[in-house]
Amino acid sequence: MIALASNPALQLDGVTRRYGDTAAVDDLSLSVDEGEFFTLVGPSGCGKTTTLRLIAGFEEPTSGSVRFGGRDVAGVPPENRDVGVVFQNYALFPHMTVGENVAYGLNFADPPGGVSDDERVAELLELVDLPGIQKRDPDSLSGGQRQRVAMARALAPGPEVLLLDEPMSALDAKLREQLRVQVREIQQQLDITTVYVTHDQEEALAVSDRVAVLADGTAEQVGTPRDIYHRPTSRFVAEFVGDNNVFDGQVRTVDDTATVAVGDGELSVGLEDWQGTPISTGDRLAFCVRPESMVVGSDSNCLTATVASAEFLGEQTRVYLDWAGRDLMVRTRESLDGTVTVGFDPADAHVVERRD
Repeated sequence: MIALASNPALQLDGVTRRYGDTAAVDDLSLSVDEGEFFTLVGPSGCGKTTTLRLIAGFEEPTSGSVRFGGRDVAGVPPENRDVGVVFQNYALFPHMTVGENVAYGLNFADPPGGVSDDERVAELLELVDLPGIQKRDPDSLSGGQRQRVAMARALAPGPEVLLLDEPMSALDAKLREQLRVQVREIQQQLDITTVYVTHDQEEALAVSDRVAVLADGTAEQVGTPRDIYHRPTSRFVAEFVGDNNVFDGQVRTVDDTATVAVGDGELSVGLEDWQGTPISTGDRLAFCVRPESMVVGSDSNCLTATVASAEFLGEQTRVYLDWAGRDLMVRTRESLDGTVTVGFDPADAHVVERRD
């Protein structure tokens, strides 16, 4: 069970959503603090969009509760939940101008601050860096521009919570990078509680205060982007979030580090971050080492491997290695070929699974 914040802006407590015998969301407990940028990330079918729809009120939980500021919103329709929603496909009305689209949410709530509808529209278009386009048709805009208009529309009534469902997925890579920076800046400027859904791990790490990694309808890990990346708490998180080298083996000795038999050799693994049951001789461990922590020519945990292929990425090269029939990955500035020796500091190895 995930520990909940003492006074969250948004809270899911044991939420389950079933469709027949299938649980799209399964006993999920999460909390989002006021003004936090909180991201749900995971593979297709993990329950992240269903979770967002439960928060928005488009669907109701089979069991469990959704709370806003401590208030259970069971049965409260979406228009009364004080949320703004930005959809993956923009969902702009083609028969309305940009200004009319942005103002649409003001049909159900007065604009905050006592300003007129026209003033609120102009203010938000300025905020999303699209000033003066009120009279344009949505079809005349680029994908990135339409997504920013969709965000302005969601923000128009001044909601307490902003929900974004895969808002960048239809855009090209460069535009996604530009827009995610802008989304984060807008969120920080407004200090609005935000829940963001994406399947893109890099995007999740780049924009979030905290991240929940979902799998099979439940949260595998919730933490800051740095914790998720450097200290995954499960093998799933280690393998899903970014590139990783995952090793399996049996513990031979334990002191400040664990000596683990892997293949025909022994590797030394740091235990400083391990929070699970104490590790003993004879246990089976899975541990991970990020490709950027694999050092060419290292004299620690040395592995002799053969270069299988390489991808030049500009600043670095991603090199795929064959080590005794096992796949390894290294990120390096060097050009590698043939047989190479790589290794890693025990402190850069992170245990993600222990079995008796």
